[in-house]
Amino acid sequence: MADHRLQLYEFAHMLIQNGHFDVIHFQDHADELWLERYENKTSTVIRLIHRGFDWKNHLKRDIAITLQRAKKLKPMISGKRMEICNVYFSPFAPVDDWESLKKPIHLKEKQSIKMKVYYIDREEGEDEKNRLLEDLAVEYPISPSPNEEEKDISGYKHYIHERIKMKKAEITNIFSYGKPIFTYLFIAVNLLLYFFMELANGNELETLIAFGAKYNVAIVEANEWWRLFTSMFIHIGFLHLFMNMVAVYYLGMTVERIFGSIRFLFIYFLAGIAGSIASFAFSPNISAGASGAIFGLFGALLVFGIHYKHIFRKTMGFNLLFILGINIAVGFVLPQIDMAAHLGGLAGGFLAAQMIHLPRKRHFRKQLLSALLLALLLGIGVPFGIQQNESSQTYQLMKIEELIKKEEYESVIHVSTDALQLKGDYDGVLLFHRSYAYIELGKYENAIKDLEHSLSYDIYPESYYNLALLYMEIGEKKLAELYAKKAFDMNPDNGSFIELYENIMDEKQ
Repeated sequence: MADHRLQLYEFAHMLIQNGHFDVIHFQDHADELWLERYENKTSTVIRLIHRGFDWKNHLKRDIAITLQRAKKLKPMISGKRMEICNVYFSPFAPVDDWESLKKPIHLKEKQSIKMKVYYIDREEGEDEKNRLLEDLAVEYPISPSPNEEEKDISGYKHYIHERIKMKKAEITNIFSYGKPIFTYLFIAVNLLLYFFMELANGNELETLIAFGAKYNVAIVEANEWWRLFTSMFIHIGFLHLFMNMVAVYYLGMTVERIFGSIRFLFIYFLAGIAGSIASFAFSPNISAGASGAIFGLFGALLVFGIHYKHIFRKTMGFNLLFILGINIAVGFVLPQIDMAAHLGGLAGGFLAAQMIHLPRKRHFRKQLLSALLLALLLGIGVPFGIQQNESSQTYQLMKIEELIKKEEYESVIHVSTDALQLKGDYDGVLLFHRSYAYIELGKYENAIKDLEHSLSYDIYPESYYNLALLYMEIGEKKLAELYAKKAFDMNPDNGSFIELYENIMDEKQ
């Protein structure tokens, strides 16, 4: 009869071959082997060890140590639940009564852990093996093949080492499918554009718009839809650039290696555009940056995690989810962060990655569904965004500012009048802008009405100043003096306010 060491390796070989278990840890010198199988959100972990105990207490101590070691395996385990089979191979069982240790041990933690103990000795070995195989739902072959009969311990060890090498090679192949060509290229393009923007050395906002930032007024009014693409390469300040390029480097390297360069290009661009469309729809402010594309890379890695749960959990799972969660939380807390672009990019990247799928994997229904959802997201996002912008006072204000620059004052009055019918907090500013247009067109009475009305919403020294000028123009000197003094009192350092107030006071004397 083969000794118990040989039985251990024969049993391990059978579990790997017939039970579809993977080797997760092997201590060659100690004859200790850990195996895992993932099914139905449960990881079954088997510890096989050639070790005997004379006394129950010694066995109990080893069981406790094994339970603690199993807890440390959690990051490497795929399932939400962990069932451990602690199997001892030894000719002799403890001399005292140890049967109570066979009762299942339950640990109440975030990840449910259950342990059972099996002791395969000379007397009850076959019964224990059958109990274990029944619990595992694994059939023991009736008669091994001739090749298996000839194997000795060294042969089984060689087989196990080869299995470990094969699994490592599989992981290496997954993470080296592509080379990070476009990751480096995108970083170079972003740096180069930032360099040219710095050379422009003009007004920061005007430079951003000139280089292709997302500017809703230009997109809708001038049909500059290309800004949804170019904005992902423009950054607002060096810190913004630096943080995003660090993210592109680390995430891009990983995604491009897993998916390959062509798939990476597809994911990056679609995620960036999806982020820009979401920002266009939900944020009227000028924005720029690679954040949408970066969050799309997060989405692509989530797709990888769905299809390679075990490898994802072992390599990046918790850390990736933690970083993603922190970024989303910070985005909701800080109002200056374009959260719409981040979430739009995340959804776009996830769907794009699911649509083109991972190398050497196909799932037609999921790919088709993802393609339809992505088309729906992008297709609905544009008309929805146009409607959202046109019903926003913020957007209308930006549009009015562009019209004032072009000296289209009749259009300013028309747009301001319509914008005042919309819900928002900018009625005072809209009235001020409309009054400016009336002034330029010589309609002073209308301008005075708007300025006085605007003061019931917002009090600006410029409103008092303009009222003073208008009342001077129509000969109402007392009112002119009143408003000039108010403007001066609010901002006594403004040269125009000082000059107007002094002129009025000089005329009075």
